[in-house]
Amino acid sequence: MLILKSLFIFILACVFEVGGGYLIWLCIKENKPLWVGILGAIALIIYGILATLQVQSFGRVYAAYGGIFIAFSLLWAFFLDGFKPDKYDIIGAFIAIIGASIMMYAPRNLN
Repeated sequence: MLILKSLFIFILACVFEVGGGYLIWLCIKENKPLWVGILGAIALIIYGILATLQVQSFGRVYAAYGGIFIAFSLLWAFFLDGFKPDKYDIIGAFIAIIGASIMMYAPRNLN
């Protein structure tokens, strides 16, 4: 059950982190209104709060988020920005997900 909760937090945090960054990108790079960038900043603050809901240590959680965000960012760009990942993008994202999963969910002696 803890793994499902953790995965849910990862996905929710991805939405706010990648979404927030994307909104700021749109504001600065594509001349969208300032309020779009402000919403992006608020989303990034929410992401920072969501990350604290994970039960692992800061270093492990943030390192694993990096792997998860690689794959999520490619999916976001594919569905929302017209980006077409090539086979190396997909292979790299798969490797990142495997690495993040090992870091977060490998059985450890927590004594």
